[in-house]
Amino acid sequence: MTDNNSDNFASAFAIEALREQRRARRWNNFFKGLFFLYLVGILLATLPNFKPGELFGGDKFTALVEVQGVIASDSDASADIIVTGLRAAFEDPKTAGVIIRINSPGGSPVQSGYINDEIYRLKAEYPEIPVYAVIQDIGASGAYYVAVAANEIYADKASIVGSIGVRMDGFGFVESMQKLGIERRLLTAGENKGFLDPFTPVKENDVAHVRGLLAEIHEQFINTVRKGRQERFSESPELFSGYVWSGERSLELGLVDALGSASFVAREIIGAKEIVDFTPRRTVLDQFARRIGASLSEKLFSSEFSLR
Repeated sequence: MTDNNSDNFASAFAIEALREQRRARRWNNFFKGLFFLYLVGILLATLPNFKPGELFGGDKFTALVEVQGVIASDSDASADIIVTGLRAAFEDPKTAGVIIRINSPGGSPVQSGYINDEIYRLKAEYPEIPVYAVIQDIGASGAYYVAVAANEIYADKASIVGSIGVRMDGFGFVESMQKLGIERRLLTAGENKGFLDPFTPVKENDVAHVRGLLAEIHEQFINTVRKGRQERFSESPELFSGYVWSGERSLELGLVDALGSASFVAREIIGAKEIVDFTPRRTVLDQFARRIGASLSEKLFSSEFSLR
């Protein structure tokens, strides 16, 4: 009786061991296959002539390029990244239309201008491919600067749209320096090289100069909006004051053409419901290197113009 129990236990143990080995092999094969697909994806992405649309069938699709976050030279919404995605989208022979999906408060006027200019260039080179901007939560300031280059702009009724203005941020620490008994030593070559220094009293001439510069960039922004929207928006000083509006109100003001999502535009407007994302994505190593570089080059105080 004892021998039989021992034999049964040994058999059960052996069977369970075999099952565990099979499970381990299945998971091992699964992860090997997953790793293989990952390597293939990296290989395809690094090929100079690879286009995402080549992985799909012969039908036309809608190309998508996302503008997410602050538009800046060192962000995921930099002109280099967005322009690279736009060029790939337009160049793909299966692209029926391009959607620029925006969720951004704006950012650098220079970076926004680069993207705006490139959209116009691509529209002229590929006149048969329409371009639509779709605003999600927010498409303000520099992000709206980008959107106005599209053929049409779509938004949700609750989207935040507008902020057609320019700003420059800074701080003043003059009184704090005096209370702490700290002496500021600033040496410059050039009478106005240290203008708007946060540790010295502000000068009226400096403020007037910057206000003139802001007004100049603001006028460039206004002219860009007029060029893109033409007769579709209501011309009024309030529109260019820096205010934002809901998507529903923006439709009334002519800041957007209609309400709708990216899938709606792809399906109902472009007529190609299949959406292929052409937005270049940073790898983990790219993100790590960028963060290290940013931390090494970060400055304590800086002033920059912003379409935010």
